[in-house]
Amino acid sequence: MEYLADLGGLSAHRTLVLLDNRGTGASAVPADPSTYRVDRLVEDVEALRRHLGLDRMDLFGHSASGGICMLYAARYPDRLDRLVLVDPSLRVAGLPSDLGLDEVLAERADEPWYAEALAALTAEAGTPEELEHLRRLSAPLLYGPWTAAARAQADAEPAQFAAPATEGFYAGYEPDPALPDRLAALPVPVLLVVGEHDIWPTRSAVRALAGLFARAEVAVLPRAGHFPWVDDPAAFAGTVARFLSAPGR
Repeated sequence: MEYLADLGGLSAHRTLVLLDNRGTGASAVPADPSTYRVDRLVEDVEALRRHLGLDRMDLFGHSASGGICMLYAARYPDRLDRLVLVDPSLRVAGLPSDLGLDEVLAERADEPWYAEALAALTAEAGTPEELEHLRRLSAPLLYGPWTAAARAQADAEPAQFAAPATEGFYAGYEPDPALPDRLAALPVPVLLVVGEHDIWPTRSAVRALAGLFARAEVAVLPRAGHFPWVDDPAAFAGTVARFLSAPGR
């Protein structure tokens, strides 16, 4: 979870405990590769909660880890106070991530890097090296302004992921048809944050996800992409901190 850093300064408002998924970062490589799967990782989150001695907690997930958090919320709803999902993967919920994608892409058409990035996004790689080259060319589409901070984060990203963990994350996983009903019954407030320019998931897709929850609010951050704490640290941290500290939750 090194790429999360201090989440744009959110650490000034909350104590952040960042979990490296098994086989990544400082976490051990499992003997059984099937335990990389998203639904199996839920139990690692629960083990961490017990280790910390927390009766209840606020849970935060970004991108693919948002899927882990949704599954955790469905399995352990009584252990949560609030749930924050930032540009989450929607695969566990069986929802499409690309609703309105053409509109989102068209909004970036005036960017100087747009044509090259769009071509790389839709190209097919023949080798791992070519795949990494295409990933780098398409990277501006995952951010708001293509700033030095965005470039630095994009450059550092490959070293922070482990191929076995990535490949095993959805291996053999099938969405649980009962999950939408369990999420609808979740009694805690949910904040869904999405960058205006994110392409997976789009803002329209995240709004569709919000419809699964009884107590969800959506924050669309202007001029931000898949990593909104990089694009606009103050707006991101302020949005999440206000949600977490609001009275009466």
